[in-house]
Amino acid sequence: MENTKKLNILITSGPTREYIDNVRYISNKSSGQLGAAIATEALKRGAYVTLVHGVGSSLPDISCFRKDEGKRLTLIEIETVQDLSKIIRDELEGKTFDAIIHAMAVLDYAPEQQVNGKLSSKNNEITLRFIKVPKIIKILRELWPHSLLIGFKLEAGISNEELLKRAYASLVENKADFVVANDQQEISEGKHPAYIINAQQKRVATCNTKQDIAKKLIEIASDTTQKNSI
Repeated sequence: MENTKKLNILITSGPTREYIDNVRYISNKSSGQLGAAIATEALKRGAYVTLVHGVGSSLPDISCFRKDEGKRLTLIEIETVQDLSKIIRDELEGKTFDAIIHAMAVLDYAPEQQVNGKLSSKNNEITLRFIKVPKIIKILRELWPHSLLIGFKLEAGISNEELLKRAYASLVENKADFVVANDQQEISEGKHPAYIINAQQKRVATCNTKQDIAKKLIEIASDTTQKNSI
């Protein structure tokens, strides 16, 4: 197995939340299982891993590793997109990462205002206004312009051709080096079909499970970093 001991990798994983009032929030279906699989694979190959994860995310089982391997994992929990942005700018900016794998399901919209207290359940209907939140992947590219950046594009119920088209558009817009494209309707327990596309719009890998994706992404991170260091 190829050793990536010198690699320092930042991985984002799991869901984000945005609060409507003090007790209600919107979120998404992300479990963080894929991010945990990627982090586990990186640790197995000797990398140092910083895993920024949403509340309730699956995490690598460090009991499976030797003590020295577990010490190479740094866990940072966030809840909202604002939390994530603050962690990136206040705690991680200035650190060196060879690769950034942005697998977190970051909400695109948030309630314009959070209601203090709790909205009354006596109302027959509630109207909420949502506003666009900053794209975290753009912040990652801004702060680490020379790191390998891998993004994700999740769609639902579209053709493979359209999925790949949208994934590549996302890669270009966010100045990523690779993007993982998958369709929510094809994902099930034990099955996670995905395509990995590079900046030349070529499909460099077709994966069937989370473990397939994790192994391929760490291979890409290792190979690309080694080539850039030559």
